[in-house]
Amino acid sequence: MCIAIAGRIIEVKEDMAVVDHSGLTREVSLRLLPQAVVGDYVLVHAGFAIELISAEDGEEIMALNREMGWQ
Repeated sequence: MCIAIAGRIIEVKEDMAVVDHSGLTREVSLRLLPQAVVGDYVLVHAGFAIELISAEDGEEIMALNREMGWQ
């Protein structure tokens, strides 16, 4: 089973991005989503942004993760 974590892109450097996961940041690859830009919400798995999601979905997922103590 794989789990992807939602986050918001706060910085882009070439094919890498800094993603904010409810206050925790990490650098992830954008090689699978080269069209992603600052402000986009993405699902991250194994160090890669794997899917763009809506801001509404991103905020909802992040809120649920916080409630469960995951972020």
